[in-house]
Amino acid sequence: MRRKIAILGATGSVGTSTLDLIERSPERFEVVALTAGSDAEGLAAAARRTGARLAVIAEPARLADLEAMLAGTDCRAATGADALNEAAAGEAEWVMAAIVGCAGLVPVMAAIEAGRTVALANKEALVSAGALMTDAAARNGATLLPVDSEHNAIFQCLAGSRREDVSKLILTASGGPFRTASDEHIRAATPAQAVAHPNWTMGAKISVDSATLMNKGLELIEAHHLFGLPPERIEVLIHPQSVVHSLVEYIDGSVLAQLGSPDMRVPIAHALAWPERMATPAQRLDLATIHKLEFEQPDLQRFPALRIARHALEQGGAAAIVLNAANEVAVAGFLAGQIGFTEIASLVERTLDRASAGAPGSIEEVIQVDLETRNAVSQLIEARCT
Repeated sequence: MRRKIAILGATGSVGTSTLDLIERSPERFEVVALTAGSDAEGLAAAARRTGARLAVIAEPARLADLEAMLAGTDCRAATGADALNEAAAGEAEWVMAAIVGCAGLVPVMAAIEAGRTVALANKEALVSAGALMTDAAARNGATLLPVDSEHNAIFQCLAGSRREDVSKLILTASGGPFRTASDEHIRAATPAQAVAHPNWTMGAKISVDSATLMNKGLELIEAHHLFGLPPERIEVLIHPQSVVHSLVEYIDGSVLAQLGSPDMRVPIAHALAWPERMATPAQRLDLATIHKLEFEQPDLQRFPALRIARHALEQGGAAAIVLNAANEVAVAGFLAGQIGFTEIASLVERTLDRASAGAPGSIEEVIQVDLETRNAVSQLIEARCT
């Protein structure tokens, strides 16, 4: 039987990569539901190609357009929170969680509570509600599969091992487009320069996070929740080639690494076919051509976001929620030309210093802290612009 698939965020970079793999192996997968934010054209095209039965558009104003483009098909067009949760927890056995930001929090939790296999590409959801999600997965028999290349690498390196035999996890980071840039260049960085990642093709928000190293800070928090290790046993190492995606050090001194070309279809395929494997069109790794692999410690003075994120993880409570929400708003402000590149981290740190809420007891509490933080940072940005 074909595995029934839902893709939350089907028109983004992860969603389209997932569709590419699925459409190459139609005998293995059946797409039952797709969602998108406002790209009705992309959503309708994907639904028509795959024969999806439900297409959910987050932007209500685009519903009529989506319905018109799906006329004559068996695919139902819908919008709203209930429809999104239906896509996540309805027919699908395997759910790709690729909605950017906390907008994906509720549907991801719906899939988890329905006991589905959830491929997590939305790191913000796990950062903001990690304990709630992992507890819910344990209660409902859901399986969480990491799709971020770094966490997927660790997942592969841990296969068949006992967690008590693990000494530490090592997340690798490319260093982004400003790794060797001068302080002056970093201060004057434009959105176009920040999103020009040297190795990966990604969306604007995650590309900026990679440039600030906040992406690696969020992944640090995510790794803590996924693999259950304390912060002091999770490290970050700069690796400009993006060939070694992460490493696991064991108590006997052995270090296992997962290597591959910088193509998101590799970790997506691992999650899509797990516990089996499937072929991908990704370029094969040629170490002789690469010639050498470089590693260095991250510069926390020039890129303070990683230090700030580690502090949020150690602080506990609602700090990670505040960190994530403040960063999303600050990055949006930078992309809109309202603040400078280095102000992203400083705004996040200022907001985090004010965080005092305890650990959330429900998704509703997470959303409330998230909303309050977004409002506070938006006000800071508006005050700066006036």
